[in-house]
Amino acid sequence: MDLRSIKQRYEIIGNSPELDRAIEIAMVVSPTDLSVLISGESGTGKEVIAKMIHQNSARKHGPYNTLNCGAIPEGTIDSELFGHEKGSFTGAHEARKGYFEVTDGGTLFLDEVGELPLSTQVRLLRVLEAGEFIRVGSSRSQKTSVRVVAATNVDMRQALLKGTFREDLYYRLNAIPILLPPLRERSSDIHLLFRWFAVDAAQRYRISVPISLTPDAQQLLNSYRWPGNVRQLRNIVEQMNVIEKEKRVIDANKLRFYLPQVSDSLLPALLIPDNGAQGPNEREALYLVIRKLQEDVNALNEHFHSYLNGGEVPQRPLPPTFREGILMPQTAGAHPPMIIERASAQAGPHDVEQTEVVEESLSLEDKEKEMIRKALTKHRGRRKGAAHELGISERTLYRKIKEYRIT
Repeated sequence: MDLRSIKQRYEIIGNSPELDRAIEIAMVVSPTDLSVLISGESGTGKEVIAKMIHQNSARKHGPYNTLNCGAIPEGTIDSELFGHEKGSFTGAHEARKGYFEVTDGGTLFLDEVGELPLSTQVRLLRVLEAGEFIRVGSSRSQKTSVRVVAATNVDMRQALLKGTFREDLYYRLNAIPILLPPLRERSSDIHLLFRWFAVDAAQRYRISVPISLTPDAQQLLNSYRWPGNVRQLRNIVEQMNVIEKEKRVIDANKLRFYLPQVSDSLLPALLIPDNGAQGPNEREALYLVIRKLQEDVNALNEHFHSYLNGGEVPQRPLPPTFREGILMPQTAGAHPPMIIERASAQAGPHDVEQTEVVEESLSLEDKEKEMIRKALTKHRGRRKGAAHELGISERTLYRKIKEYRIT
């Protein structure tokens, strides 16, 4: 089955390379019995991938069950997973089968697996390695054949460092990792999803004309952070379809009423609209960049103040922005040039070999290239560390490197 047919079958909308890659991995791993760990933010569609894996596996005729590990109290999670015997604890009036028993021969989807308590993680590891479990209150071991597909929206590396998740269990679950990108990294798919949800909602609520967006509303839709991802977008589209019965074409001002405010820390790093226009979020992001540069200038001036006056250089390290020269204070005016003075090896503290006047590039693409190069240099070419430094996914960084032909 080709990728397009799979998307139609499971109603997956979007052409993001990261999304396509996740679907391809899911289809390749489906016929095996390997454990799969699906990572992604809440609302990105992890359960859709889990169902896809089950329905294309040899266990597709067996049971498929879902358990949200974060929604079960710690005192009862063992009973839910492994069952219990009559009288094993207060309230256990009769014996009860757990998920690993009722899912024998099928697939068990463990959502929010990172929320499992450590004691339960030990028992889960035993099931994955030996296919055996023991009911709560029993001493008899039982066999089961269950394929586990797990999902998490937390950073499992941090959980490992903090000791809240067992390393051996992580590597056992993570036999095949699948990463689902957040909606903000699929900006080209946002309007496609909006139209799909609008038509679907109009049909379900028997509305003749689905809602649509003006160009400024489309730009606002694409620039929004979407902390709730696809699930949040669908809910907002349904709200507008029901509430806006008279006005079926939504502009940016009307759309703002439906978009919850997010904190500055959740704002996108940078958005370049397709039409080249500078939207409000882009200006805000640029202000943050300029403010950071000014802080570096102040730190640098403080760093070399005593040196330029014949004193000793302070021990405080240079800001990472400056590696080859000194950025001199700017004078008032629109976009003044950078003055970079490089000292000669034989020059005194007040002498310079040459002075270059370099026009500062205002291209957003050039700035992005520069930041990526600096991050890669800092982390000695390691994309994982550079991506973490830049606050983007490793896949996005790889795409940017290829796009900008960065060596």
